[in-house]
Amino acid sequence: MIKIHYFDEIVNIIEKLRAPGGCPWDRKQTLETLCTPITEEAYELTDAINKNDMQNIKEEAGDLLLQVVFVASIANEKGEFNISDVVRTICDKLIRRHPHVFGNVKADNPEEVLKNWEKIKSEERKSKNQSTSILSGVPDGLPPLLKADRIQAKAAHVGFDWPAGNSQPLFNKLDEEIKELKQAVNENDLNHMSEELGDILFMTVNLARYLKINPDAALSKVCDKFKARFKIMEDLANSEGKNLSDYNLNELDNFWNIAKDKLKS
Repeated sequence: MIKIHYFDEIVNIIEKLRAPGGCPWDRKQTLETLCTPITEEAYELTDAINKNDMQNIKEEAGDLLLQVVFVASIANEKGEFNISDVVRTICDKLIRRHPHVFGNVKADNPEEVLKNWEKIKSEERKSKNQSTSILSGVPDGLPPLLKADRIQAKAAHVGFDWPAGNSQPLFNKLDEEIKELKQAVNENDLNHMSEELGDILFMTVNLARYLKINPDAALSKVCDKFKARFKIMEDLANSEGKNLSDYNLNELDNFWNIAKDKLKS
C-alpha cells in the first residue's frame, strides 16, 4: 500500500520553502527558471534507468517528482491550479484514453491501443480548437534524435510504417541515402550535404525503431564506450610522459586498438 501522506509531506515542504521566511533560492524560482532543471532531472532519471541502477532510479524519480510539485506550487500561488488539479487531470486523461479498460472499446494488442490513443488525442485537440495533426503532439523543443523517433512512432500508429518481418527495405533505403550524400559531397554543395546527412540520421533512427532499439540510449552507450577507450589512450600517452597530441595518426590508431583490446578483456 502506497503511503499517500508522504506525497502530502513533499507538497507541504515546497510550500514552506516558498513561504516568507523560507529558502531565498526556492522563493526566487519561476516557471521559466524551472525549465532547465526539469530537463536535467528527466535526463538523469533516463540515465539511471539505462544503467539499471535501482537506487539511483529511486532518487532521480524523486528529483523529477519534486519539479512537478514545484511547478504546481508556483501555479497555486498565481491562483491557476494546484497539485490536486494536476493529479485529477492526469487521472481523468488516463481513464478517457483507456476506454478498452474503463469502457466498452475493444483493443486486444498494443497496436490497437496506440491507434485508439491517437484518435482520442485528436478528438481532444479538436475540442480545444488545436491542430488535429497526429504530429502536433511532438514538442518542438525535443532533442532532434528523440524528436525523430517520436515523429516516426506517431506516423506508425496510423499505419504509415515499414512492413513488418523484413528489415532489408530499410537497409536498402539507408544505402540509398548514403549514396545521395556521397553525390552531394562530390558536388561540394554544403546545403545539399546537410540535407542528405539529415536524411541518413533520420533513416538510422527509423531503423533503430524498427529493430526496437532506443536510438538515444544506443548513441549514449557508444559515447560512453568512446570515452572509456579514449581515457585508456590518454593513460598510455601519460605513461610515456607525453600528450596524445605528441603522436601521429598511426600511433594514435595503435593506442585505440590497444584500448579496444583492454576493454574487451
